[in-house]
Amino acid sequence: MQAKLENIPFKLDRVALAKSLRIDTGSDDFREFESLIGEAVLIARPKAVYRECFVSGRQENAITIEHVAFVSRALGLKLASVERVFAYVATCGRELDGIEIAADDFVKKYWLDGIKQSLLAASLDFLNASLKRVFRLGNTVSMNPGSGDASIWPIEQQAQLFSLFGDVESLIGVRLTDTCLMIPNKSVSGIRFETEANFTSCQLCRREKCVGRKAPFDPALWEIVNPGHS
Repeated sequence: MQAKLENIPFKLDRVALAKSLRIDTGSDDFREFESLIGEAVLIARPKAVYRECFVSGRQENAITIEHVAFVSRALGLKLASVERVFAYVATCGRELDGIEIAADDFVKKYWLDGIKQSLLAASLDFLNASLKRVFRLGNTVSMNPGSGDASIWPIEQQAQLFSLFGDVESLIGVRLTDTCLMIPNKSVSGIRFETEANFTSCQLCRREKCVGRKAPFDPALWEIVNPGHS
């Protein structure tokens, strides 16, 4: 089963977003920021697509999902007892890329990125809620190509993940560059699956300074996934 999610509801909290972007709510900057949010609200269309998939093969450092092989010891270990997974791509939508901002206005570009991140979060929340409702799922976790340490699940394997859907750009407007980055930039691809154990790729990320970190690095888990590569 494959489904596209559109008309995703979202709310852009001006004050909360301004605080996260370090904008003083009493400043001229805040009034400009409110104007940018107003423009974004009119055109933003966050989207997502997911596909119910099944594991069809297992190797020592790889796993095959449907007809596609993914080389990742971490993914293989986490899916060792999992038969069904949900491949997905979620995005803020490409509509906001049409907002005109001067090439040298880096501050406003930073603000727009913050707005896009909020829209992506809304897309992911709606996707996860939809999966739980449609498939009656319990606790789920997600793994993403390129998230965590580079060796865990290489970002280049986004190409294989995208191949599970067909033409993702036609479906929800997300395309891969030659270096496997996604456009729009606030987009996420991954595999979500049901499990009793909580997990986040941050546990396998050794970068000391990361503003998006959700959990501390786990040396014990790292050793299981990468034995002898501390």
